[in-house]
Amino acid sequence: MTITFIIIAVTVLASLFAWQNQNLMENWVHHPQSVARNNEWWRLLTSGFLHADFMHLFFNMFSLYFFGGVVENQFMGVFGFTTGAILYVSLYLLAIIISDLPTYFKHKNDSRYYSLGASGGVAAIIFASIYFNPLTEMLIFPIPIPIKGYIFGALYLFYSYYLSTRSSGDGINHSAHFYGAAFGFVVSIILIPSQLLNFFQTIIQSITG
Repeated sequence: MTITFIIIAVTVLASLFAWQNQNLMENWVHHPQSVARNNEWWRLLTSGFLHADFMHLFFNMFSLYFFGGVVENQFMGVFGFTTGAILYVSLYLLAIIISDLPTYFKHKNDSRYYSLGASGGVAAIIFASIYFNPLTEMLIFPIPIPIKGYIFGALYLFYSYYLSTRSSGDGINHSAHFYGAAFGFVVSIILIPSQLLNFFQTIIQSITG
């Protein structure tokens, strides 16, 4: 059983239970005002194990399953099983917390703002995977052709940052996507700097043929 599968299982169980338990949902969801006024800091982490509905849960967990194995194996291959597992889990959990901080500071006086979901942690794993394998091909609806990982990454960051600066009204915490992705990429560079040269060489070779 992989670490990625364990994270997915825990997240699925927590989300399913929260859908049946309104008190848990209310106590775990990210509500910046409650964090600021009542010191309920656990919400920055627990909100990452909640999801709005089945499609929200499925999309995040499918993405984590698809990309998590690459990062998990890379960390364990470099640092060994125990240290690699600790670093992998830490990256995921810290990304959830870090990616929520900008939202916290922006909405800490807004009683109506709530957010939930593992998107910050999942984005961190996706971008760590892109760092280790920048030529990973992704199919993104409605684009009919595969997109290289590094191209997807650039578009994803630009799009997420753009939407985070606007009041899109779509109920999605786009800033968590952006900061989670950036956090995952930067931390991966710090942990395994030897991959950075290979990252750029792989991209250049792909462009020049």
